[in-house]
Amino acid sequence: MDQALKEHINQALQKGYRLDGRKLDEFRELKIETGVSSTAEGSARITCGATDIIVGVKIDVGKPYSDRPDSGTLMVNAELRPTSNPDFEIGPPSIDSIEASRVIDRGIRESKSIDEKSLCIEAGEKVWMVNVDVCPLNHDGNLIDLGGLAGMAALKSARFPKLVDGQPDYHEHTKEGLKLSCVPIPVTVVKIGDNLLVDPTFAEEKAADARLTVASLEGGELCSMQKGGNATLTSEELNKMIDLALKTAKTLRKKLG
Repeated sequence: MDQALKEHINQALQKGYRLDGRKLDEFRELKIETGVSSTAEGSARITCGATDIIVGVKIDVGKPYSDRPDSGTLMVNAELRPTSNPDFEIGPPSIDSIEASRVIDRGIRESKSIDEKSLCIEAGEKVWMVNVDVCPLNHDGNLIDLGGLAGMAALKSARFPKLVDGQPDYHEHTKEGLKLSCVPIPVTVVKIGDNLLVDPTFAEEKAADARLTVASLEGGELCSMQKGGNATLTSEELNKMIDLALKTAKTLRKKLG
């Protein structure tokens, strides 16, 4: 990123504020809507500052993996399109896109939120395959947290298509939803200089020395953690980042409902 902008961000943080006027532990204004797509089995739209993301859940029928014949599958895919941010390029998924997909996926998967055995239709033959597509309309930072939040909102709203002769009829949905045992909330804490902050903008992400994404449950149990960035973190910094992530997750959980 532009070195002058990075220095400007650092100077502001040293004085205790961010370029948009927020406190270091403050999220931008957040809004979540569900049922925004008529063609998906579940959907949600989340806006947070200038970041605007739509998530769709598609539930299809497929053949199970041979080592898990009685379990369905969950897959998360995040696409970074140049229409959402001029820094992105057309072509194969970028490293950032792949990482965002995996970190969001891991938070949901490791929480055991979805009982994959409940997705079995016929052992060894047919299972439900749950696909979560994260599509930023405008990307101004914090895709992992916001994509994860919208993903959970979309999964909570999802309804199975009706099975007709063993095949899904997408024109008719049942009243049955996914069996979610818990709701993991991802929170990413970034380190810029000596400062720790949540809900980074795109510019703050570029200026970050390191980041830690923590997915947690309602009782504060940790589901997953993923570090990014080149800087090392001390055990003291890790503990502070985890504490800040857990504190922030409580606030975000209220928004999710």
